[in-house]
Amino acid sequence: MALVTWKEDYVVNVREIDEQHKKLIAMINELHDAMMAQKAKEVLGPLLSKLVNYCASHFATEERLFKTHGYPEYDDHKAKHDKMTAKVLALQNDWKAGKVNLTLDVMKFLKDWLDKHILGTDKKYGPFLNSKGVN
Repeated sequence: MALVTWKEDYVVNVREIDEQHKKLIAMINELHDAMMAQKAKEVLGPLLSKLVNYCASHFATEERLFKTHGYPEYDDHKAKHDKMTAKVLALQNDWKAGKVNLTLDVMKFLKDWLDKHILGTDKKYGPFLNSKGVN
């Protein structure tokens, strides 16, 4: 069963970003499914690496669009990206060091962050980018 289900509320009306958000949701669900099937230890390392790399790529896409079009909240948004990147990297490092297991708390953190970031922060830039012809 999926932890996060795509919903229309997540749409920011920038096709590339919406597709990337769908992939992020799929990765979080893949982690959740592995945990629920008690296979987290076998798949967590590669999945965390995939999530870390994809987050970096996704954040770079957003930040490139912000810079190109002069998004006025670029600095604040980038700071949020940097904070999330640090948290995911710390989670990955803790897992590699045997300090953390994939738990419901970790999954809740990922789900809550995704909800808050897309529905709060990301929804703000959709109209701005649309006004610049980015769809």
